[in-house]
Amino acid sequence: MATVAEGLEPEAAATGDAAGAAAVDAGPGAAPLLAGKQLSLDLYPAGCQRLLHLCAQPSQLLQVEFLRLSTHEDPGLLEAALARVPAHLPRLRSLVLKGGQRRDKLGACLPGTLTSLPAGLSGLGRLAHLDLSFNSLQTLPACVPHMRGLDALLLSHNRLSELPEALGALPALTFLTVTHNRLRALPVALGALSTLQRLDLSENLLDSLPAAIGGLSRLSELNLASNALQSVPASLARLRCLRLLVLHSNRLTSVPADLAGLPLLTQLDLRDNQLRAVPPELLDASFVRLQGNPLGEAPAASPSPPGTPTDPEMPRLLLTSDADSFPVTPWGCSVTLARGVRLLFPAGATTAPVTIHYQLWPPRPGLVSLGPHDSLLSSVLELRPHGLTFWQDVSLWLLVVPPRTRLCREVVVRTRSDGSWSDLETFLEEEAPKRLWARCQVPHFSWFLVVLRPVSNACLVPPEGTLLCSSGHPGVKVTFPPGATQEPRHVSMQVLRMAGRELRALLGEPEAAVSPLLRLSQSGPTPFLRPVTVQLPLPPGLTGLDLDRSRLHLLHRAPPEATWDDITAAVALEVTHLYARFQVTHFSWYWLWYTTKARVGDLARKAWERLRLHRVNLIALQRRRDPEQVLLQCLPRNKVDATLQRLLERYRGPEPSDTVEMFEGEKFFAAFERGIEVDADRPDCVEGRICFVFYSHLKNVKEVYVTTALDREAQAVRGQVSFYRGSVPTEVPEEAEAARQRKGADALWMATLPLKLPRLRAPKGRGQGASLSLAPLNLGDAENGFLTQANLLSVAGRLGPDWPTVALHLGLPYRELQRIRHAFRDDLDGQIRHMLFSWAERQAGQPGAAGLLVRALEQSDRRDVAEEVRAVLDLGHRKYQDSIRRTGLAPEDPPLPGPPASQALA
Repeated sequence: MATVAEGLEPEAAATGDAAGAAAVDAGPGAAPLLAGKQLSLDLYPAGCQRLLHLCAQPSQLLQVEFLRLSTHEDPGLLEAALARVPAHLPRLRSLVLKGGQRRDKLGACLPGTLTSLPAGLSGLGRLAHLDLSFNSLQTLPACVPHMRGLDALLLSHNRLSELPEALGALPALTFLTVTHNRLRALPVALGALSTLQRLDLSENLLDSLPAAIGGLSRLSELNLASNALQSVPASLARLRCLRLLVLHSNRLTSVPADLAGLPLLTQLDLRDNQLRAVPPELLDASFVRLQGNPLGEAPAASPSPPGTPTDPEMPRLLLTSDADSFPVTPWGCSVTLARGVRLLFPAGATTAPVTIHYQLWPPRPGLVSLGPHDSLLSSVLELRPHGLTFWQDVSLWLLVVPPRTRLCREVVVRTRSDGSWSDLETFLEEEAPKRLWARCQVPHFSWFLVVLRPVSNACLVPPEGTLLCSSGHPGVKVTFPPGATQEPRHVSMQVLRMAGRELRALLGEPEAAVSPLLRLSQSGPTPFLRPVTVQLPLPPGLTGLDLDRSRLHLLHRAPPEATWDDITAAVALEVTHLYARFQVTHFSWYWLWYTTKARVGDLARKAWERLRLHRVNLIALQRRRDPEQVLLQCLPRNKVDATLQRLLERYRGPEPSDTVEMFEGEKFFAAFERGIEVDADRPDCVEGRICFVFYSHLKNVKEVYVTTALDREAQAVRGQVSFYRGSVPTEVPEEAEAARQRKGADALWMATLPLKLPRLRAPKGRGQGASLSLAPLNLGDAENGFLTQANLLSVAGRLGPDWPTVALHLGLPYRELQRIRHAFRDDLDGQIRHMLFSWAERQAGQPGAAGLLVRALEQSDRRDVAEEVRAVLDLGHRKYQDSIRRTGLAPEDPPLPGPPASQALA
């Protein structure tokens, strides 16, 4: 029911016609606050002060209909700002005063400071939507029952212990959510809300319901989950419009048989109650869920211990992409999340019901921890509440991209705990050649990701000493003598091998050779009390009988410094027939080189970087039906041909760029130049540049819409997109300069690819259709994603002859379709655009419009277009979340303390 509780915010966030957008400055140097009819001050620090500043310009606030304000403010300042609202925002339709945008150290949302509302807010005669969620309300503010025009009231996550009888006097209320409060009883007057359609009272302390609840004649959704109900009144059977009734996780011992007679009921959730018998009418119904009930069992002689399952069949949850939480009970459950995540909570893992929240984050350097030679194989999974522990081990499966080779490399799940990252014991399960699951036991709830790393061998060194060997390279050993440590300490090793041909190409020396690269680490910085012996195999092709000792160099690197030092003269290097041995008292990186070159340390640094580099190509393609839509991608060289073969049916563009070398996790930018620019603001857009982070096993692809300020009716616009490391230069590089930079190994410029926006031609139409003007509009809302004018044009360009079927599923009458055909008799594109945009303009400000379009496309058997629309909406939702986190009001607790830059680059 979480989606029901949030379902009305899209209406409140809709901005209407984007063409009429205006901007108001909060003060000198401040960002614009007001766009169109929406004033979003929850995205800014000191939002109350900004509101008071704007009230000094009352003429600019008269048109505001939507106001969002964070309640993480000083209570006195918040009350003063709200007291000014009725006088300066007389047309206000939606008021959102939400807390929960800040989190504590465990990731839990912090409530806002709001405890009451000024009495003057009752004078907001046009107010239809009021959201007071995630605050500290103990009683409902007295002004709320006087807001006679309220259509939606959201009170979730407060401290309400009761609701007033006066609440029943709201004549227009259709949606009410009071979830996650402390309600013990409901007012009788609640049954007088004859217009109420959706009611969410889950996660409270209700032990009974008033019989008057049967008077909610228009109620279609009722959620009473996770309360203490022992029975429900028979009057529920009078709710003839009821479609969804959720009663799971209560103490019900029986339910009325008349519920089976509700004509529209499609789901009745009775899981995890104490039902021992169910009316046959309900027992045989397919829409009833009964897992977790002791049906048919005799009463137990003594109560079972907490967490003991009573139903042998474990509940299975399959969550869609729009869900962000799920419940877990003492009976356990198996959960499949969207985008390749599975969780198994065994019976007894928890002694009380708990709600788990999850989110998949796109990887970025501040959130991803990678070693110098690691590769990322997945997005970042966040599970909350952070630090949550269970009585039984919880299993986690993450779907990863199978790497090309796992020779001397291993796949591990990495998690964050106590401010640092650690690797979990991981098992691989292959379902198909291209489906690989990484499974582990989750010790806590935090952030999780999957990496491919060099094989790591570890052991616990006791005071009496031990031997550590590499499983991938048997010749690499570390011997710990007795007395090397007083307390047991953990040590680990990783070994990497460099191909001989790469080394010879780098040095230009046929006889050059290197041993495997050895990385040793330990718990704690304390040196060993006695020297530890390290054994490395001699470089390939050499033996102790024929090598020239003057050409053998032992190199050492101590992070975070990136220099390699020649320590051959500082250690006693013992050379046998096959191996070289030396002694150390602390751990770092070690490498044997055989070369005649001087300054071996500089050569080792270049070779070490070569081990970490990936050879990639950059592509920029334009959609054939919509040239303004540009696909940008960074691909490993071996995947370019197959990817282009798949994309060129829908896209066209220049040949890929020349090969470029990049590090795992390296940041780079795509800048549009010579008259072309990004069409809209994006969370990954910095001063007109699209920001990328390269991960060799992920897609590294983005689709953006571009525009131009040049006159496309006169001629086509020939621009370009250039890719840069770091900052973009102020001047566009000329071809000669670009060719010169291409030769530099550390050049910021990487590639430039041409783009062409074709000349615009006036649409061919007759009558009134010839002058049809498609006004700019945004269909949707900021939180759930917009469909822009460019998106709708893309949809129109792909519908073709199927447009009448889509129009009928959108609800357009057949007579309107006939009028469109007549107005655009010889112009199929004009018919489609007129139908789609005229429908979209009528949907302005309506909740669920974008979802209606997706359903209409699916019902018309155009799932290909529906999937693209879903992808655009999902991108918009992520953009909204990222924009909030960038403001600092929703702090990035874990990402901000991330690993040092040297570790994040990998």
